Amino acid sequence: MLPDIRVRQRDYLLEISRALTEELDLDKLLSRILKYAIEMLAGQAGFIALSNQQGHWSLAVANGIPDAIKRYLDAWLEKIPAIQDPKDIDLPELNRLLQQISMGNLTAVGLPLVAQNEVIGFIYIFRNYQGVFSANDRSLLSSFANQAAIAVRNARLYTEINREKQRIDAMLNSAADGILILLPDHGIERTNAAFARMYGRTQAELQALKHGDVIKWVKPPNGITLEKAEAGGWPLSPEAHLYVEGDLARPDGQPPLPVGITYAPLLSTEGTLISTIATVRDITHFRQADELKSEFVSIISHELKTPVALIKGYVSTLRRDDVEWDCNVMDNSLEVIEEEADRLTGLIENMLDATRLQMNSMQLKKADVDLHKLVKRLAERFQVQTETHQILNEIPEDFPIVMADEPRVEQVVSNLISNAIKYAPSGDIRLTGQTLSDLVVICVADEGPGIAAGDLPHIFDRFYRAQETSRKTKGAGLGLYLARAIVEAHSGRMWADAKQDQGARICFSLPRD
Repeated sequence: MLPDIRVRQRDYLLEISRALTEELDLDKLLSRILKYAIEMLAGQAGFIALSNQQGHWSLAVANGIPDAIKRYLDAWLEKIPAIQDPKDIDLPELNRLLQQISMGNLTAVGLPLVAQNEVIGFIYIFRNYQGVFSANDRSLLSSFANQAAIAVRNARLYTEINREKQRIDAMLNSAADGILILLPDHGIERTNAAFARMYGRTQAELQALKHGDVIKWVKPPNGITLEKAEAGGWPLSPEAHLYVEGDLARPDGQPPLPVGITYAPLLSTEGTLISTIATVRDITHFRQADELKSEFVSIISHELKTPVALIKGYVSTLRRDDVEWDCNVMDNSLEVIEEEADRLTGLIENMLDATRLQMNSMQLKKADVDLHKLVKRLAERFQVQTETHQILNEIPEDFPIVMADEPRVEQVVSNLISNAIKYAPSGDIRLTGQTLSDLVVICVADEGPGIAAGDLPHIFDRFYRAQETSRKTKGAGLGLYLARAIVEAHSGRMWADAKQDQGARICFSLPRD
């Protein structure tokens, strides 16, 4: 039969072993270890100090120690240098400190907590009476210290793994691209919020599916699919990434989504596939950019080709040696050449302005601008260019002076009048002004067919041209884009009021100050 003290020691060690497997909270676990150690050694108080990964020491848990002494211990522990070798720990110095604090009324025993030959802390137990701790006491405390060292190491590993998991979760959920983590059998282990939004299913619903249930192409994609690549022996190395691009079919009648998918393998040290990371990028904007670029090239080619062809045709005609042209024909031909050259110049200037806007390099030279005189001058200039319209300047003579870049404002108003002439076959074109407390508003209204509801949100987009009018009128789709950009550069805004079949009305505001 074991003596009672041995039975109690065995029971305490079993309790600690059980706590090591059940308790993951380090503070709670250390409190239990310290409590059992104090009871087993018939002590009245104790503490456990730990060293963090930077080598700084601090009081991890204390029992029966007054707050004043705990603060003193914390301040003293901060001064302890990092300890690499268990032999370097200077417990006698701490013993002397504790003796001084208690004025010789405390008996203490302390041991380092060593895990894998690294000092990660130490444990101290106190008695409030004189007496030496026996060899058996030290042996028992050593058992507790070993258990505590294991507990700290396990808890730190658990905390580190948990922190790493939280970091990965945060990275996945903050990623703008969709992410699928696939098991070797193509089952979906997890997804992120971005892919769930792209696809139109919740993350929980997606995790019940397989790769083939989700990644379905509307038509054969560009690149090798995951299934074909694996049939050919993929992956042979961790760097063997796949890329495939196409239109992804989506459930519930959603339109297909243009995506590019990159597959990256995660291999074990033995070369076995652990999982496959699929990064799904929405390439809708890239597709739109390509379409916009193609449309731009098409429009600019057409817009450049027409005046160049006219200029070349008239010049070739005038240079013929077998014909003598009279003055009227010469004047008319030169007038056409001049007009087409002006068109080319205007188109090039618009393209340059669009480039400056993209580079944020458009500079304004502000001065006092009399909008009544500016609009009157433009109305008279454009009136001689049309016989089917009546351009009416209804801006009062006492309209406020504004600080603006006059050539740029003139460019805006000219564009609006030119569009009204171009898109309204006939009728009045009214230029009106309104004065508000902090800004002025200029509007240009025509009596044409108006702006279709489908075109209204896009008329200020770069290179956009309405479907109905693009076949009938010339233009590169830059005029309104540049006009709005110029107005916004003046801290104003531009908008369209349109009722189809009742004409179009486009307005812009400028600050009075």
